[in-house]
Amino acid sequence: MNTSHLTTPVPVVLAGARGHGHWHLANIRRLQDKGLVRLAGVCELTPLTDEELDGLGTPEQSADFGALLDSTGAAVAVICTPIPTHTDLALIAAAKGVHLLLEKPPAPSYAEFRRMADGVAAAGVVCQIGFQSLGSHALPAIRELIAKGAIGTVTGIGGAGAWARDEAYYRRAPWAGKRRLNGVDVIDGALTNPLAHAVATGLALGGSTRAEDVTGIETELLHANDIESDDTSCVRVSTANSIPVTVAVTLCAEHPGDPYVLVHGTSGRITLWYKQDRVLLQRSGHGPEEYEYDSTDLLENLVDHLTEGAELLVEPDVTGAFMRVVEAIRQAPDPAQLPADAWEFVPGEDGGPRRRVVPGIDGLVAAAADTLSLYSELGASWAVPKEVST
Repeated sequence: MNTSHLTTPVPVVLAGARGHGHWHLANIRRLQDKGLVRLAGVCELTPLTDEELDGLGTPEQSADFGALLDSTGAAVAVICTPIPTHTDLALIAAAKGVHLLLEKPPAPSYAEFRRMADGVAAAGVVCQIGFQSLGSHALPAIRELIAKGAIGTVTGIGGAGAWARDEAYYRRAPWAGKRRLNGVDVIDGALTNPLAHAVATGLALGGSTRAEDVTGIETELLHANDIESDDTSCVRVSTANSIPVTVAVTLCAEHPGDPYVLVHGTSGRITLWYKQDRVLLQRSGHGPEEYEYDSTDLLENLVDHLTEGAELLVEPDVTGAFMRVVEAIRQAPDPAQLPADAWEFVPGEDGGPRRRVVPGIDGLVAAAADTLSLYSELGASWAVPKEVST
């Protein structure tokens, strides 16, 4: 498809409109109200109700993604389906000349990622990967601060995510909390899915976004919940530019808070709370300075790229380093079950399902980002020796 001939409103098909897809549905409604897109079709196993489609007209609905792309004449597809389906659906769209917004993580393995990225490139279509944090205007602002020497020489990047998920979270879909399902990779762990933005944003601020920028990966993967995958884990990425990136996360926090990325310098530090686009600059000889930024929506950026020639923010290759992390986690031994005395149940909020909490984990997550250390190096009694991947 010749992108220079695309005009607004751009016809869009959404694959996967429930769960997280509900966010995309609301975003498409917002962009449709601005005249930028038109929801031409919805691919769901169970059709959406009139109530769910309120304000979006009467898009065609079908469980057959390829047929829906054909019948609607879609120019863009938003794919928000289970992780193992991403590559095949992306290639179906690409073969039909349909451009893509592909939800993160883009694939459950590096081989599947390459199959997707190479196939999309060969088809000549545009693909945006849905790491919304990489649309934050805080990132170029932080890079400018670093370039000006605001915190001296960058020595490392830390990432911290202390979230809470109840037991119902792992019953939301057959693939939830799985490493594999029916022999197919899923890799739905804390680092690779719910807190994947902490990893991707840390790599971006460290200047190591492409696969070839990664020289080594250490992982410590554990779980308190009765799942296959990890819910309490950390990773340290060694990079070609010698700026290590260490990210520690949990879904078993005592007091959940906003995840953040921390840029360490020889004379200061910069903290980015990426869900808020909020930045704190702390440096020698100055009081703390706080800034808030806007963010560019990734579907809007994709439409602007296709119609006006705007620079695409998150092409597949800039998620290559993140996918190396996914691959290291995929190849690591299955996450270790935390011992029974390392976690406890707490009641759910407002009478909701109970959840598992790891006492002391909030402090460990923060300390890992602060010191670029892994859990085992911080003296966590339950931490397993790190698994090294190169």
